[in-house]
Amino acid sequence: MSSHRVLYVIVCAAGPARDVERLVRDATDRGWEVCVIASRAAVEGEFLDLPALEAASGRPVRSDWRQAGEEKRNPPADAVVVAPMTMNTANKWAAGIADTYALGLVAEAVGLGLPVVALPFWSTALDSHPATRRSVRTLRGAGVRVLYGDDERLPHAPGTGDERRGAYPWHLALDVLSPQER
Repeated sequence: MSSHRVLYVIVCAAGPARDVERLVRDATDRGWEVCVIASRAAVEGEFLDLPALEAASGRPVRSDWRQAGEEKRNPPADAVVVAPMTMNTANKWAAGIADTYALGLVAEAVGLGLPVVALPFWSTALDSHPATRRSVRTLRGAGVRVLYGDDERLPHAPGTGDERRGAYPWHLALDVLSPQER
C-alpha cells in the first residue's frame, strides 16, 4: 500500500495535453502518486507521449475499462484533476454520461465526494454555446472545482489554442488541492 496520496489525472484531447507531463512531474514533486487516465481521443489523436508519461508517473497510462475478471490496475484516488478539460467532456460529464473510462472515473469521483478540480481549455466560440456554461454550473453544483471565469481561466479566441498552450496553468489545479504548498 502506498504512503503517498493518489492523484488521478484525467487528460482530454486538447492542445495542452501534449504538455501534461508537466503536471505529472509537479504532482510527483508535491508528494502525489499519479495515475494518468487519458480519453480515447487523446490517445488516438496522438496528443500524448505515452512512454514519457509512463516514465514520469511510473505507471501505465490507461484509457479503457479493465477486462472482466482483471484485477484493479490503479490504487484508489484521493483526488482527481481533469486537465485539459474539453467542452465535450464538460458537457457529457455534467449530463451524467459515463460512456468512457475517463468519464466513468470522474462521475464516480463526484459520487465518492473526492476533491475534483477541472481546468478547461476551449475557445470563446465553444464557450458561447448555452450547454457549456450550464455544464460548468452543474459541475460546480456537484462539488467540482472548475477553474473557469474572470479570476481563473478564460476561454481563448478561436484558432489561438496553439498560441495559448505554453501558458496553460497546470499548477493551478495542484494549488487548489494543496494550497499550503504554493
